[in-house]
Amino acid sequence: MNVAIIGGGICGLSLALNLRQRGIAARIYERAAEIKPLGVGITLLPHAMREFTALGVGDALLKAGIENRESAFFNRFGQLIYKEPRGKFAGYQYPEVGIHRGKLHLILFEAARTKLGPDAILLDHDCTGAEQDETGVTLNFSNRDSVRADIAIACEGVNSPIRKQFYPDDKLAFAGINTWRGVTRRKPIHDGRTYMRIGSILTGKMVIYPIVDDIDGEGRQLINWMAEIKGDSLTQNDWNKPGKLADFLPIYESWRFDWLDVGQLIRDADQILEYPMVDKDPIDTWTFGRITLAGDAAHPMYPRGSNGAAQAAIDARTLADFLTSGHEPRDALKAYEAARAQPAAKVVRTNREFPPDFINIKVEELVGDRPFDDLDKHITQDELRALSENYKRIAGFALSDISARHG
Repeated sequence: MNVAIIGGGICGLSLALNLRQRGIAARIYERAAEIKPLGVGITLLPHAMREFTALGVGDALLKAGIENRESAFFNRFGQLIYKEPRGKFAGYQYPEVGIHRGKLHLILFEAARTKLGPDAILLDHDCTGAEQDETGVTLNFSNRDSVRADIAIACEGVNSPIRKQFYPDDKLAFAGINTWRGVTRRKPIHDGRTYMRIGSILTGKMVIYPIVDDIDGEGRQLINWMAEIKGDSLTQNDWNKPGKLADFLPIYESWRFDWLDVGQLIRDADQILEYPMVDKDPIDTWTFGRITLAGDAAHPMYPRGSNGAAQAAIDARTLADFLTSGHEPRDALKAYEAARAQPAAKVVRTNREFPPDFINIKVEELVGDRPFDDLDKHITQDELRALSENYKRIAGFALSDISARHG
């Protein structure tokens, strides 16, 4: 079987590695002319690390990032709301790792190039569409000759041309939430191993966590942060523009705690990028004959809960399993769709309505936008823990779900 993978990102590379493990030939067609370490931070939850460990890159990812010990939730006055251990410190078999997205991408790219061979990853191939018949698929490119394959997997992200081919009216869903993301070099916050959520989208929210340890030989870390604001306007940020401090810093200037000056963290950033918070409404049909969708092409979701990479990696492993199950290829693609479409849709909807930082939103609604004296008068730690565990169950990384590779 000859498999064409459109897109050489996290999903496409994971799929190629999974197929290689199972003896299936695959070739990746990536639009970028060069692979560069782009982006900012990403968190790999235990179910993501389970998948990457099975591909042989778990140790490399852990070495390149920082293992989180705990997750902590604060209001915008710096008061601790709730905290819990994470990864192996919570009893999981696999760690939770904060890492630069570019490092994750390069580690997967080098692993795929080593195991598949350099000829299996073709850069500067901008796929514009696909045609199929009874014997195979023809991929068309804007700058290359067409190629043939037995099946094609679209892994080219939220703006997938292949998805657009089957859903011509497909649009991004934007609800007025914009984000700004950056990385800052500074001394560790708390123990230097904590994932922090501060405030809420009601009054301004920050997500902060370290992604590189001792970046300068003097003990400073590279700290990843994201500012998230829900506004009254439906004007959305532009992926292609650098962020401007004036657009969001005023909201955070007064956030000065005895353990962090948030405004200073933002001002000291190496770079600031702006993004809109967008996803797409879930779709039930991913597979069309010999063509199917995977990763963000199938289920783009809000970048909350650190779940995008995990869901893409699970897609890749599930699809590879069905393609080696003895099914006729088109039946295998439909079986993959049946296994993954609904679970992924639940994560998309949950990230919209009840994300992990729903804890912060709930407390702000109960207490009001002010400091509290005794949080237990409003909501107990057990109730907050239940909110956290509910998200983990829906997203597929409750402790019981990660006990086995195929959990």
